[in-house]
Amino acid sequence: MLNIGILGCGRIGQVHGASLQNMAAGRAVAVSDFVPEAAEALGRKLGAKVMTSEEILRDPGIDAVVICTPTTTHYDLIHQAAANGKAIFCEKPVDLSVDRIRDCLAVVKTAGVPFMTAFNRRFDPSFAHLQQQIADQVIGNVEIVTILSRDPSPPPIGYIKTSGGIFRDMMIHDLDMARFLLNEEPVELTAAGSCLVDPEIGAEGDFDTAVVTLKTASGKLCQISNSRRATYGYDQRIEVHGSEGMLRAENMLENSVELATATGFRSAATQPFFLERYAAAYKAEMAHFIDCVSSDAEMTPTGEDGLKAQILADAADAAARDGQSRKLT
Repeated sequence: MLNIGILGCGRIGQVHGASLQNMAAGRAVAVSDFVPEAAEALGRKLGAKVMTSEEILRDPGIDAVVICTPTTTHYDLIHQAAANGKAIFCEKPVDLSVDRIRDCLAVVKTAGVPFMTAFNRRFDPSFAHLQQQIADQVIGNVEIVTILSRDPSPPPIGYIKTSGGIFRDMMIHDLDMARFLLNEEPVELTAAGSCLVDPEIGAEGDFDTAVVTLKTASGKLCQISNSRRATYGYDQRIEVHGSEGMLRAENMLENSVELATATGFRSAATQPFFLERYAAAYKAEMAHFIDCVSSDAEMTPTGEDGLKAQILADAADAAARDGQSRKLT
């Protein structure tokens, strides 16, 4: 049984805590949060001890930590966890600085501890099956990947001020998914961004609507579309066109019932947001982390995947601001 400490008891910490409740091979034994009430509430729910992050990191009885704290705290927590020999599961982004991410990965490598970056969408059953179909050459050679990702509504302005922007906090998931599906590193990137949803987002220097195009050395293309607003719900779709066919993963709806009348066809709304849409993915990624730590197997996504996604996000932000394409090395 793997003993796990959860650092950060906000929304995503609660998601991972819920996943751990049903795991046979791992359990949350301790939680910490800057807000005592949040830690106490999650601790009661999980039957876990409330401790400080320092106590969790130093406790020899705790094998691994799940880092769900604000991005600005990840750097120090990763260093401390590595120094104390803890396996590390870290929410994205690892850090907003590529140099600091590299520093974290160097520390982790020196310590020899397992490290996983939490790109949960790789573990979504539909997306994982789609990727396996690509690997099995069901549609021949991939030519164009299209990823659409649109939130139901913008986040609070306070979040925008610290998130690093739409490319780093939102599209970073899609940039990782692009690498996952293309199975080749992009070598060229173009991007454009606008503020069409909330003028306050623009006043903070960010975009709320963005597109990116990636190109690999062999010529494969990926198109990514993001918006902070979709009036019809949480929009998460992928289409992959290949030399011998096409694969498509559609939105997950609240139910599969379709009504047909003389006025047309009607289906249910999309699932409300990421907590519902990716519930299975969150459970699967935590199970993967626990299994790999317990069996000393290779885990994915790695810290290097987190680094490469951040490099792409930085390039996209820069390209959207100056209108110049970027060569990626």
